[in-house]
Amino acid sequence: GWVVSVAVGVALGVAFGVAFGVAFGVAFSVVFGVAFGVASGVAFGVAFGVVFGVTGEVAFGVVGGVVGGVALGVVAVIVFGVAVGVAVGVAVGVAWVLGVLRVYFWLPELLWMLVLFLISRFIPEKNYLPLLPPIFDELIILPLPFIDKIIVESDQNYPHQARETVNYLISSTNQQKVAAKAAMEIVGDILNGCQRLSDIVNINNQLNWIPAPTPKELGSVLPQVLDISQGVRAADEGTSYYRKSELLNIPINELQNLKKSLAFEKNPAVATKFSSIAERWLVILETAQRNLKERAQESQEIPQVYIAGNSLDPETAKYRFKGRVDIFREIETLSLAEQPPVLLLFGGRRTGKTSALRYLPHRIVANIIPLMVDLQGAAAATTLPGLAENLAKQIIEAAQRLPRKIFLSPPNQEKLAKEPFLALQSWFGEIERDFPGKMFLLCLDEYERLGEVVEATNSRAPLNFIRHLLQHQRQWILLFSGSHELSELDSFWSDYLINTRAIKMSYLQVDEARDLIVNPVEEFLPIYEDDAVEEIINITNCQPYLVQLVCYELVEFLNKEIRAKRREPKTIKATSEDVQRIIPDVLERGDQYFRELWGNLGEDGQLFLSRLLSGASRTPRDRGIIKRLVRKDVLTVEGDAFRVPLVQRFVEEILEEEG
Repeated sequence: GWVVSVAVGVALGVAFGVAFGVAFGVAFSVVFGVAFGVASGVAFGVAFGVVFGVTGEVAFGVVGGVVGGVALGVVAVIVFGVAVGVAVGVAVGVAWVLGVLRVYFWLPELLWMLVLFLISRFIPEKNYLPLLPPIFDELIILPLPFIDKIIVESDQNYPHQARETVNYLISSTNQQKVAAKAAMEIVGDILNGCQRLSDIVNINNQLNWIPAPTPKELGSVLPQVLDISQGVRAADEGTSYYRKSELLNIPINELQNLKKSLAFEKNPAVATKFSSIAERWLVILETAQRNLKERAQESQEIPQVYIAGNSLDPETAKYRFKGRVDIFREIETLSLAEQPPVLLLFGGRRTGKTSALRYLPHRIVANIIPLMVDLQGAAAATTLPGLAENLAKQIIEAAQRLPRKIFLSPPNQEKLAKEPFLALQSWFGEIERDFPGKMFLLCLDEYERLGEVVEATNSRAPLNFIRHLLQHQRQWILLFSGSHELSELDSFWSDYLINTRAIKMSYLQVDEARDLIVNPVEEFLPIYEDDAVEEIINITNCQPYLVQLVCYELVEFLNKEIRAKRREPKTIKATSEDVQRIIPDVLERGDQYFRELWGNLGEDGQLFLSRLLSGASRTPRDRGIIKRLVRKDVLTVEGDAFRVPLVQRFVEEILEEEG
């Protein structure tokens, strides 16, 4: 049957090439012939008329000659043109088939491929990959049968060579489709072979032969699977059984979303294959999660549920984000105003600004769509097209992370490369038309980084884009988030950010901090004496990062006590003495935070704090410094004491080190 199919395929290919060439030649020649005939006929008619007119009938001769000549010329040249067109068409078609498609090479390669496949049926253990025709003829265009089958079969005994062959076919030949088909078969076998959590963890290692970024020929599903495997690896490296179990929520959610999206996959084979893989992996991950929870309970250790340092993510830390109701309410109110201002969310480092932006979609009305962009990452771009492309990518990803996912079509890539911010303007307009009645709150986190882009590119195009957005696109609201007020930045910022409303992100309220300490997650066991809770509130003054850090170190300390059998797990509770005992550990683990805070004070601020601790009296020159330190939450409102005792403890130690 396949022999007949090949023969029919060759016949059809040649027929198509000839037909195409004939059609092209005839069409071209007819058009040329008509034009040539008209011109020739007119010339002939005029000449004939002139000659005829010499004999006395000039007028009739000219008219008759022109008409007759045109008609005769057109008919004659059309006939000639068709004949030439057919001949040329046949020649072009044959030349195209033989030259471009290289049939004179393909036919013997086809025969060779058939022989190679038949031999592999009788001697399957041999490595036939070096003998594949595309290995020595990378220009071949027409497909050859059985290449993918031989690659997949060779992967069992010669995996390294099989995967190198796939990469070679994709990168250096015209056989990308057959290579992608073979690669997906190999990948499918590897993914289906996962039996345990450790198998999924190692998937990235097993598929490291696939080039990054993943070639488009391998589809869009495979990169998602690789990301899920990476998430499982991150969970497997968690610091406790409880933390590992919790981190598995991320890949489990991603697998569930992948299953839903596969219902819309255009390729039925891909949809079927990866749906079964996703189902299999879900069973593995959910089983592993149950086992981890059981082991966490058996270990009798206190679950490490506090997160010190990283911003909180709603997917993995749903209940840990406490308070900030006033912040969310103010953002919502200002966004719904008839003429919304530019919003500036500012506050010290690690006061929870980024976490608040991550939770904003869950705490705001549905017709306001927050889209968070991390400008710290975007500012790594060294060109304006690179910046614009990164902004668009982050906006698309942010829309897909919303509680009710939104899928945005990407901007025109060609326009983005030529006129990046004009392309973004057009794209934002398209989004407005696609979602009428919605307000898009574009949240630019670490907004100060835009200044670095302006300096690196020597262009204010990003700021001009922001100004245009504010003035002309009414469905877009801007929220800047950072640790600086506008008055602390370069003067050009004020030219672009007019009508700005500042919202300060400070420390938690006492009740919010207490809730974070005692109820960080649902069903958290009581592990604190009342005096310990009050001591944590006292030494941190409800600074959210420091509250998490102290509680994290306290849990670590109590678990060490349990493992050393110095305390009974069922009755252990932290005391205020335990809190004092772990302060050195807190200062050590939080060293980067404290040193960054100290460095941002400036030399004058550091000197003032040194004088404050030594008991020196204030001078009139200190007023500006005190005002700045109060605004940065370093000093109390009165300006005569540290707002956070832990910060004072660090400053005392660093001054002692410096002598």
